[in-house]
Amino acid sequence: MARPRKISDEDVVEAVASMVSREGPAGLTFASASAVTGLSPATLVQRYGNREALLRAALLWMWDQLDLTTAGADAAHSVDPEGAIAMLVRMSAGYGVGDEAGQGLLLLREDFRDPVLRTRGVAWNKVLTEALGRRLSDDPARQQVLGRLMASQWQGAVLWWGFSREGTLRSFLRRELREWLTAMGL
Repeated sequence: MARPRKISDEDVVEAVASMVSREGPAGLTFASASAVTGLSPATLVQRYGNREALLRAALLWMWDQLDLTTAGADAAHSVDPEGAIAMLVRMSAGYGVGDEAGQGLLLLREDFRDPVLRTRGVAWNKVLTEALGRRLSDDPARQQVLGRLMASQWQGAVLWWGFSREGTLRSFLRRELREWLTAMGL
């Protein structure tokens, strides 16, 4: 008979995801995962098999959280251009600064490398693009294009803010996205 687990898989991947967010994927070893979960490295090997599977589980958990954040932001904001801005600003609240922002780029690299994680990125892009597009146009053909372009503008603005640190991220995004809406005639 199997022994009961003293920490659930969800709690393990949440703890590992938090550690990987702070320290980057290179910091993930079974020893470091053991330190943040309280489970022995051998137990973690039994559960996940190898480091790559543990990292994938943590990154999939992060995608799940992003899906929940996106759904919450979509439900919470008005269906108009200002609602699109508010939605993206809200979704940016957890973006780190300094080293954490750099670690996020390293996590993105892992998403690009793994076909399962890439598939999650494609699915999230579709949901985000649709949510933004509904706020920008009544024309279904324009919704897709405008939603995709606004999402691209948002991510670009986050990246450029990371260099300049001009004001707060929230104020920078609001300004950049309003300027984009004006340039697009929205």
